[in-house]
Amino acid sequence: MSGNKEESEVEVKSLFTGAGCNRVVNNVSWGASDLVSFGAQNAVAIFCPKTAQILTTLPGHKASVNCTHWIPSTKFAFKAKQLDRHYLLSGDTDGAIILWELTLADKKWRQVLQMPQSHKKGVTCITGIMVSETDAIFASTSSDGSVYVWELVLPYTAGGGECKLSCRETLFVGSKPMVALSLAELPGNSGHIVLAMGGLDNKIHLYCGERTGKFLHACDLKAHTDWIRSLDFSLPICNDEANSILLVSSSQDKGIRIWKMTLRGSLTNNQGTYRKEEISLASYIEGPVLVAGSSSYQISLESLLIGHEDWVYSVEWQPPSITSVEGTTYHQPQSILSASMDKTMMIWQPERTTGIWMNVVTVGELSHSALGFYGGHWSPDGNAILAHGYGGAFHLWKNVGVDVDHWQPQKVPSGHFAAVTDIAWARSGEYMVSVSHDQTTRIFAPWQNNVSLTDEESWHEIARPQIHGHDINCVVIIQGKGNHRFVGGADEKVARVFEAPLSFLKTLNLATCQKSSFPENLQFDVQILGANMSALGLSQKPIYVNTVLETPERNGNDGLDTLESIPDAVPVVFTEPPIEDQLAYHTLWPESHKLYGHGNELFSLSCDHEGKLVASSCKAQSAMAAEIWLWQVGSWKAVGRLQSHSLTVTQMEFSRDDGMLLAVSRDRQFSVFTIKRTGTNEISHQLLARQEAHKRIIWSCTWNPFGHQFATGSRDKTVKVWAVEQESSVKQMMTLPQFNSSVTALSWIGIDRQRNHGLLAVGMENGLIELWGLTIDKTAAANLAVRFDTSLCHVSSVNRLSWRNPEKSEECSRMQLASCGADQCVRVFDVITK
Repeated sequence: MSGNKEESEVEVKSLFTGAGCNRVVNNVSWGASDLVSFGAQNAVAIFCPKTAQILTTLPGHKASVNCTHWIPSTKFAFKAKQLDRHYLLSGDTDGAIILWELTLADKKWRQVLQMPQSHKKGVTCITGIMVSETDAIFASTSSDGSVYVWELVLPYTAGGGECKLSCRETLFVGSKPMVALSLAELPGNSGHIVLAMGGLDNKIHLYCGERTGKFLHACDLKAHTDWIRSLDFSLPICNDEANSILLVSSSQDKGIRIWKMTLRGSLTNNQGTYRKEEISLASYIEGPVLVAGSSSYQISLESLLIGHEDWVYSVEWQPPSITSVEGTTYHQPQSILSASMDKTMMIWQPERTTGIWMNVVTVGELSHSALGFYGGHWSPDGNAILAHGYGGAFHLWKNVGVDVDHWQPQKVPSGHFAAVTDIAWARSGEYMVSVSHDQTTRIFAPWQNNVSLTDEESWHEIARPQIHGHDINCVVIIQGKGNHRFVGGADEKVARVFEAPLSFLKTLNLATCQKSSFPENLQFDVQILGANMSALGLSQKPIYVNTVLETPERNGNDGLDTLESIPDAVPVVFTEPPIEDQLAYHTLWPESHKLYGHGNELFSLSCDHEGKLVASSCKAQSAMAAEIWLWQVGSWKAVGRLQSHSLTVTQMEFSRDDGMLLAVSRDRQFSVFTIKRTGTNEISHQLLARQEAHKRIIWSCTWNPFGHQFATGSRDKTVKVWAVEQESSVKQMMTLPQFNSSVTALSWIGIDRQRNHGLLAVGMENGLIELWGLTIDKTAAANLAVRFDTSLCHVSSVNRLSWRNPEKSEECSRMQLASCGADQCVRVFDVITK
């Protein structure tokens, strides 16, 4: 997991990845490997449900990932016992499909191949079946109206070797594309495969074919009255009728239908072949007949399941359970999981006595910010169910009951579902705040008392202080004395100040196990317990300690939300990492102030190291709009307006001694201002230098923690190092070798004060990150310390880099670097100097 192959003085490990799921149907797949795959912007992310951690992200797609599918999937876990490699298929909005290989022994991933003849438009569904241990058939569908069927021959486990891929069939369905597919082997008829597809024409189309090729249209099933969104074949039912399989279908008509396909017999045995007239008469009376080779199958509607109140996006049969020691025989449970936009997942099973299908389990989310589920999936052992929804979030329930079913919510990884624009560390580094275009502010922290399967600390989202109505662009933590506070800036003209409520302080105390940092008298200092969302979702009102103590205990059913009202938040202290419902409701921070001044949407924020001064800038196309405003923390008065630039100021940073403020802008110039405190509420400022520094927009800047040197990074693919001389002028010290991509983020950490040596983290538009060793003397010397492995990096532009502490401590060889990017990811790296 380290950076590059060459001997480097620095080693890099991934400590944490937080990312939300792309908000599309068929995006998530739970494999026989007991790992879950999902698309996070252009990357395929893999998470382990046991540890609730994202293990890795796979770079390779050039467009947003629409769907993923494991081979073998949970349905074929019983065939996967002997496999030492598992495979994953992923399709994107450009129509590309990539095959990945996971070696179970060393948990290593590799990209095997990209499908040669890809779809012209986005891939909407991929499904596959294991025909044998080394042979798989899979099909893909696209919004261009095409359906491809592929055969994948996997290498034998002993000898290794490469996968062989061949396209067996290409079907075009016309102007109404298919969005759901399912494949199955026909029972009692080896070698024949049935392909079910459904989509925008409200019909289920059945095609029959052999592994080696041609798929012919067999019949259509007409019953649904709206788009068909999901299809799934069961394995052959192991009861007195071993010659039947079931197909479950769900639709935007809110209904779920179960179809039964039963082997009628061979066409060649009883008195010669069936005549076409007989088949059409039989299909008129009994339902459609599907002919495959020399066999025919009677199709009948087994059941109609009504219970969901909105579109049903996904249905899935419970994976078979293995009944023999060798693992060759299995039992297909009569159990279906459905997920709907009505914010619920249901498990359906037939009653023992009557055989009528009933809803036996209902789980869901009650958050007002949620808009329903896009998909539901079984774990390989059928003991857990996973949903993903409109908010990019996962929901996992596990059956912890012994004799009776008892489904309990479980921890899952979480993260933003749109570009992450900024991150900031708390003063002591206990937690990290991130903001995003998904209109949320989130806090991630290592949960120390969490029992992890590994020795390393496990990170989780512990609070969601702001859920807003505008895209959020910037955040800064005010690092003054007293309570935790931050300022956030969104696509609006006001900056908002938030203050940590008592419930968060107590939760943080439990998470970090630091009794000392939590004074007993804080209960009296912090009178605010939590916050409530306003109806418009723009400001958050405080809940005071005294008022909450008076409210009676709520009944469990009182919290069901309606469109008219948003239920009150119930701030609680969490003893373990909170789950999505709790995060979306009960972890808001109250807004304490608004800072009015800018005429356009806020773009960047910075705070001095003393925590007494905040600088803000907004989007600008004139010198007047490009002013930098200085705000006094506490009184929240505007104490300065710095004029220098003519276009948007993209980033600002105070020098380590707080005597200077550096700003860089779209106008390709940087400015250095001197800042002096003349009185309690008075600031004097002066423009020390302004210089055109790059040929293109300057995205980022950072100060040397040990002196008055700084670095600037630009779209012209260069990083330049500058020095302020005698507090009167600025001269260029050096330019780093040109990078392969625009430089979008910089962060400098001090390593050795004696030598004035530090590390400069450089983030680029292509998502890659490099660390450069910088030694500043009369001249500057630089060397590439490490280039991060692509599997550790972002797959889109790096928006911000931030070291946990600005200076490496003497006794510790490891430092932590956080990054965020346009790929929805927040990452934390361990950087170990040798």
